[in-house]
Amino acid sequence: MLNKLVSSAEAVSHYMGRFVAWFTLAMMLLTCLVVLLRYGFDIGSVALQESVLYLHAMVFMLGAAYTFKDDEHVRVDVFYRDFSATKKAWVNIIGGIFFLLPFTLYTAYLSFDYVSASWRVLETSPEPGGLPFVYLLKTLIPIMMISLIIQGVADILKNLGVVTSAKNTRGQN
Repeated sequence: MLNKLVSSAEAVSHYMGRFVAWFTLAMMLLTCLVVLLRYGFDIGSVALQESVLYLHAMVFMLGAAYTFKDDEHVRVDVFYRDFSATKKAWVNIIGGIFFLLPFTLYTAYLSFDYVSASWRVLETSPEPGGLPFVYLLKTLIPIMMISLIIQGVADILKNLGVVTSAKNTRGQN
């Protein structure tokens, strides 16, 4: 049952990460278009520039759980890299319970009023010609936190499995 839960959570993170990875291509193409229009034809577009910003936010915020799932996030691993699998699992469990989950839960909690206020007024860009979707951009904050909470719980459960299987293996020897 736990394995199925962990697999499901990791599948969601995986497919979300693979999906938003394509946004980096769109960002690159839009950036080239902005540069070409500005310097080749002396045409500026705030909406195109903000589109790049929105895509960047989506890649970062919607790709965070994918990055965490694949253990590609920033980690100060001076000691961690030399730990056994069981010690690494304990560090991941403790880090998840005492750092990741409290941070993400608190940030998600704080973001709801911030995002709600933006939705109430359907916040738009303060720039003339900007995109009218700031409220959607801000919605990425709680979505990121929720996806990290789901992936964090899956990671804790996966690491509990590592610790449990290591204890069972030692108990049989």
